[in-house]
Amino acid sequence: MGTEVEEFLAEMLPKQRAADQAYHNGDVQPRLAMCSHRDPVTLCGAVVPLTSGWDNLSQTFASLASRFAESSGHQIEVVAAGASGDLAYMVALEYDTMKIDGASTAVTMRSTHVYRREGGEWKIVHRHSDFPPAADQPIAFPATTPADSDSH
Repeated sequence: MGTEVEEFLAEMLPKQRAADQAYHNGDVQPRLAMCSHRDPVTLCGAVVPLTSGWDNLSQTFASLASRFAESSGHQIEVVAAGASGDLAYMVALEYDTMKIDGASTAVTMRSTHVYRREGGEWKIVHRHSDFPPAADQPIAFPATTPADSDSH
């Protein structure tokens, strides 16, 4: 028997990949089945504002899925994961080539999922995703003054 994290990933990673592949082919049902239907449940997506509550979340996912088709092999690269008791998380890079609104698009997303065990099953209670900054675009931080540096 492995650690809690190994057991969590062995159970959830194949389910996550399958649900995401279906979602990127326009089928929202596997993604919705992975999500908790109990509040609190939240979504903060790359192209959607912060959304909370099951009704809002399910409508947002359905709307987005209607724009997707022809996924050519969604991949998940786990960056970090943890599990303890009835809570777990996964931070990952997600890759796919798919059609969005009819145009073939290569997509790379950073994602964070938070899971809660409900009735013996892991359910997503939060998803955050965004686009990574371009490799040649350094992240810009506000300029600091010497006075700012002294206070840190």
